[in-house]
Formats: sequence, structure tokens, C-alpha cells
Amino acid sequence: MYSILTIVAILVIVTIVALNSAPFGRHPEGARLALIKQLPNYKDGELQNQSPTPTLPDGVSYLNIIAGMIKGNKNSRPKNPVPTVKPDFSPASNAKIIWFGHSSYLIQVDGLNILVDPVFSLRTSPFSFLGAKSFKGTDFIKAEELPQLDLILITHDHYDHLDYESILKLKDKTKKFVTSLGVGAHLAHWGVSPDKIIELSWGQEARYQSLKFTAMPARHFSGRGFKRNQTVWSAFILQTEKNKLYLGGDSGYDKHFKEAGDKHGPFDIAILECGQYNDYWPLIHMMPEVTVQAAADLKAKVLMPVHWGKFLLAWHDWDDPIIRVVKKAKAVDFQITTPIMGESVILDENYPQKEWWLSMQDH
Repeated sequence: MYSILTIVAILVIVTIVALNSAPFGRHPEGARLALIKQLPNYKDGELQNQSPTPTLPDGVSYLNIIAGMIKGNKNSRPKNPVPTVKPDFSPASNAKIIWFGHSSYLIQVDGLNILVDPVFSLRTSPFSFLGAKSFKGTDFIKAEELPQLDLILITHDHYDHLDYESILKLKDKTKKFVTSLGVGAHLAHWGVSPDKIIELSWGQEARYQSLKFTAMPARHFSGRGFKRNQTVWSAFILQTEKNKLYLGGDSGYDKHFKEAGDKHGPFDIAILECGQYNDYWPLIHMMPEVTVQAAADLKAKVLMPVHWGKFLLAWHDWDDPIIRVVKKAKAVDFQITTPIMGESVILDENYPQKEWWLSMQDH
């Protein structure tokens, strides 16, 4: 009996210590927490989506998900290295976007460098020894190789969008951070100076030189530990001197896409998630076909699908997201760009469309 109690006590202590380690970040408190509690979508102790969004649909349990994870899918990881190209960071005449895989990309516009959701670790996990490793070939650039950054934008605090190790490497070469309200608590805990952090809730705007950022609703959730929905999750509109970009972050489909399109559109490009979906969690991520509909709702001229190609976070075939989203875009004649990781998308000039994943379909 005493042995069992000792083991339980040790496990409790280890869990508490682990959850208080640096990679987990910190929950908002003080003035930051007070602002969150004043938000209209803060109810019953946590932030809510615009529409009711249960984590799991009726008839689905976490046991179903565990069973699916155990079963897995032999095609959820590519057998061969993912092709990449060396990024070109030289200035372009128009806005340039360079995708690094998953949801990390650099925007170069108006002489400024904006890095979105940087994750350059091998795993999307609080610990370097836990979680599935990134696909072969996708570790083609290090955080230290990036140019000096004017801004880092963080859409929400999940590990595949907010990476502790990447922030440590980038914080001293970055002038400002723009993020969702509450996420600044993590950044400050990791040594980012509070005067470098700009936090926005839905509908709020911030300016930096020629740029205007507007935080927009998304249909998702937040949290790095057991307690969820204590920080805001957002999409962002980036307005430059000549262009308007919709930076989607993570979101299930809902009315907010059409509302953003009607109020703020059209957009020169919409960068939207198309991967990590499953019928077990249909409300917090989009199926690829729905990603095209969301881009149309936004009145976007071009769709750039992300949130795929680097990490195993669901058990669909690794290339299923891009195959399906391209097929749907072709069917409805919607312009799409599908760059190789590291390749430049240049607005109004260069929209790569090579279906490079087809050469890897022997899995």
C-alpha cells in the first residue's frame, strides 16, 4: 500500500514539475488576464468560439482517437525525403512569401521581414525526445539562418505554431512580436521584453511602420497543458502598402470566413490550413475541400495551402491534404499556389504550381 502511494506521489510531483518547466509557458495573469476576462467570448472560465464547438462530435470518445493513433497509417509519413530549395531572401519588387513547411513562412514586403508561426524544432512537443519527428528533408533551414526580423507573428499557442526553442533562437534578432491576447504571457516568460510584445483580441488592430495587423476570429482552441482556452486563437489580416493578406492560422470552417471576406476582402492571397484533419475532430480543422470554400468566402484571389507536409499530427496519408485541395481548386477553377518548401511566392508575379508531391507517390 505504501509503495503504491509512494509511486503515485512521485508521479504527481514529476507531473507538476514538468508542467511548470519552461516549454509549457505560463498562463495569463494580472492585467493580461483581466483583459481576457472582459472579452465577450469569455464565458464559464474559458474563451469560446463564435459557434458551439465541442472538441469531439457526438458518438466520438478519446478512446476512439487513441485506437486510431495505435492503428496508425503506413502512408502518414513519406518514405523518401521531401524536396526543398534554398530560400532566396533578397528583396523582390512585390510581396514575397517563403514557406518552411507546416504553418511557418516568411513574408517579405515593404522592406520588412515578417515571420509567421516559426517552428524549426524536429518535434512539435514540449520536449525534444517526445513526439513524431518532422519528415525527412524538411529540416532544411535553421532558425539562425534567417535574416534579421522586423516582426514575428504568432496566431495561437499550440506547439506546432509556438515553439519554445525557436523563440529562444529568434527573440534577440526580432524587433516586435504580434500575437493573440494572452500568448504574450508565454513570450514574456521566455525572456521576450514586454515592450516588444503586441497582443490583440478579435477585431483589434495594430500598426508597425507601413503594416497594419487585424486579429480576426478563428474556430479552434488553445492551450499547452491540461487547461485549455485561456489564451486567444486568431487569424490575422496583414495590410501592406499595396496588398492585403489573410493569414489563417488554424481554424475549422464557420461563418467568420464569409464575414471577413464581406467586410475586409478581397484579399490578394489567403494562407489557409488544409491538413491534420479527421472525422473525429471535424470542427477545429478543415477538410481540404472546405479550405477552397473558405478561400472563396474570403474573396481571395489566390489560395496558398499550409499546415501539411512536415509533421505527423493526424493519420491521413501525408500527401492527402494537397492532393485533395488541388483537385477541388481545379474543379471550381480557383487559383492555387503550391510552392516547394523554400521556394518564393511573389504576389502578382510568381505562383508556383508544380505538383511536386506526385514524384513521391511510391510513398
